[in-house]
Amino acid sequence: MREFVSLVLLWCLFRPGCGEERDDVHIFDTWNSLQNYALSLWHVRHYIYSTIVVAIGVWAAVEFLSKNHNKQKVEDSIVPKVAKEIIQNGHLTQEEKEVHVAGVKIFFGSQTGTAERFATTLADAVQKLGLPVEVVDLKEYDPDENLVDEVYSKTICVFMVSTYTDGQPNESAAWFCKWLEDATHDFRYGKTYLKGLRYAVFGLGNSVYVNHYNTVGKNIDMWLWMLSASRIMTRGEGDCNVVKSKHGSIEADFSEWQTMFLSRVQALYKEEKKECNGNCKKGKCKSKEEKHKEESSQNEVPEEIKDHSSEEEELFETTSEEESGLEDETEAASVIDVEDLGNVMNNMKQAKEERETAKKVVKRKASKRAIGKNEIAEPREMITPALRDALSKQGYRLIGSHSGVKLCRWTKSMLRGRGGCYKHTFYGIESHRCMETTPSLACANKCVFCWRHHTNPVGTEWRWKMDEADMILKEAIENHQNLIKQFKGVPGVKAERFAEGMMVKHCALSLVGEPIMYPKINQFVKLLHHKKISTFLVTNAQFPEEIRKLEPVTQLYVSVDASTKDSLKKIDRPLFKDFWPRFLESLKALADKKQRTVYRLTLVKAWNVDELRSYADLIEIGKPDFIEVKGVTYCGESSASNLTMANVPWHEEVAYFVQQLADLLRDYEIACEHEHSNCLLIAHKKFKVNGEWWTWIDYDRFQHLIKDYEENNGTKIISAEDYMAKTPPWALFGAKQRGFDPVDIRFLRKKRKDISVPFVLL
Repeated sequence: MREFVSLVLLWCLFRPGCGEERDDVHIFDTWNSLQNYALSLWHVRHYIYSTIVVAIGVWAAVEFLSKNHNKQKVEDSIVPKVAKEIIQNGHLTQEEKEVHVAGVKIFFGSQTGTAERFATTLADAVQKLGLPVEVVDLKEYDPDENLVDEVYSKTICVFMVSTYTDGQPNESAAWFCKWLEDATHDFRYGKTYLKGLRYAVFGLGNSVYVNHYNTVGKNIDMWLWMLSASRIMTRGEGDCNVVKSKHGSIEADFSEWQTMFLSRVQALYKEEKKECNGNCKKGKCKSKEEKHKEESSQNEVPEEIKDHSSEEEELFETTSEEESGLEDETEAASVIDVEDLGNVMNNMKQAKEERETAKKVVKRKASKRAIGKNEIAEPREMITPALRDALSKQGYRLIGSHSGVKLCRWTKSMLRGRGGCYKHTFYGIESHRCMETTPSLACANKCVFCWRHHTNPVGTEWRWKMDEADMILKEAIENHQNLIKQFKGVPGVKAERFAEGMMVKHCALSLVGEPIMYPKINQFVKLLHHKKISTFLVTNAQFPEEIRKLEPVTQLYVSVDASTKDSLKKIDRPLFKDFWPRFLESLKALADKKQRTVYRLTLVKAWNVDELRSYADLIEIGKPDFIEVKGVTYCGESSASNLTMANVPWHEEVAYFVQQLADLLRDYEIACEHEHSNCLLIAHKKFKVNGEWWTWIDYDRFQHLIKDYEENNGTKIISAEDYMAKTPPWALFGAKQRGFDPVDIRFLRKKRKDISVPFVLL
């Protein structure tokens, strides 16, 4: 670099045109000065570069801000003119505004007319705001078909309901309340079914009835909240008791609530954000903290739910056999570092010792009490208070200490002419006359697809207090009839089917648990037959001896949820250590039965759909008359299972599996299907007479045969072929009806979403 600078300076000094007569000393002095100056600049070159860069940056920033400022001035001067022009010149297109409130829909349930009168008054007031309004009698409203539409309509729903005798809804609101309560516990709807629905509730009651004051209004508020609907304001409560009414009368209570409601609707309609502008009167402006409290109160958990969320009582009864499931609880996929293995083993050993010590203490105390009182300790009841509460919330009507009854959704469907269940298609039962019950809520499995999320107790032997069979049956029929009565006057319910529904003709012993565990199951079955009620009993194939001792039933089911030992342990999670030998022995016991027998296969995608050959081998062992193959039903999220909608196969996927399975079975063919239940039926060829299927049941003939069987002390054999009936064409596999009875009208729930994944059969 130094050489380059020297050359430049020499060129400057001796370039053409310079005088030849120069003083040598003067030239070289100038040369040295220039050279020193250039070198100084070179040493500080980084500072010079930085200064230039900063200067350029400052200049660019100033230019950018200046341009934006000028542009904003232009826009500010133009926009008001354009807005004014839009108002003055009617022919110009006005920009569309987002609609926040499309209208108000007021639902009322009234016994004496007060709620209806308030609904009409509120409608007139809303109409004066310029909003569309509609008044609806809950008696004429079908929530199953229409309520989900309110989620997307941007209407605000108001529910004005009175509380009737003993805290029950009045007749006009009874069906709506029943449906809404069921929806909160029905996995098919889900917790977010009404997300997006905006609502307000005004309840009418009398505080004289302390225990039932405004119960219906509180419940509707709670159930809507549980389905993720959004409350726009605090629930209003009108009190007929003028002594305790907040404003002196129920009319005054309503008037005050109406004022707040109209103000809230106006704010939502205009999308106003009420902020203090400095002109408010002293003390009238709400602080940010107060506003936050007001907003949070609109979405707070209803008091009716808070008490239940804190319950932590144990819901299950277990036996020592359950300890064999430790491997399941720790899960095979868990990973432990080698260096931590010693600590883990020590902790497990210590925990086991503590459990054993605790058991010994309990046994000693129990024996001391028994010896001291000189009597045997009485067995405990199967249904604990916490379990009773949990099952009651799910819609069970509990009977005695270990039984229950519940209304099947297909019973409701057939009452309204919307079709029956797959048993109607496959076997000809009348779904609206079928009672779903169980004499034992306990079960010996903890299946991953349990539709009750394991709220029922578990055990491997009967060790509870036992109720009499006649009492269980009597109360089961009474409770079932009371559930049917709730459908009186419900929109769509057919009068003739309602009358028939009060007379039970079929009993599905498959509600929950293991019915065959009940020690008096044979007596219970006989009592059902004496009342001309057919019996469909389901067992989980863990009690082979009980299957052998079982008296004839109309149709006996065995759940075959997997075809190998490993997959059965993974899916059913049985409590017995010898679950696989028990499973195989149960199938052999089934083969010895002469009445109709069924394998019930539940397909769980990615769990048990790749074991075709193994399933075929199991069918050879049990030789069932029929094989029902059904896609698993997703029961919602649960800590007891990790199944998701991804595990639910499509109907076409189930049909493909069934076709592959039928090809491996020499004596079986596909007979029927019920697309609505995602279910198909494979039948033994002995039920195909002259090319026609006879899978249906002659129920009158069966009752006659069972009577002869009892009169001959069980010596007269009943075979499956003795009471078969011809299957109608619409129920057959391949029919255009896909198993749906053409007498009824199929109902499809709205707004369903496809969240499944592709199906692959390995």
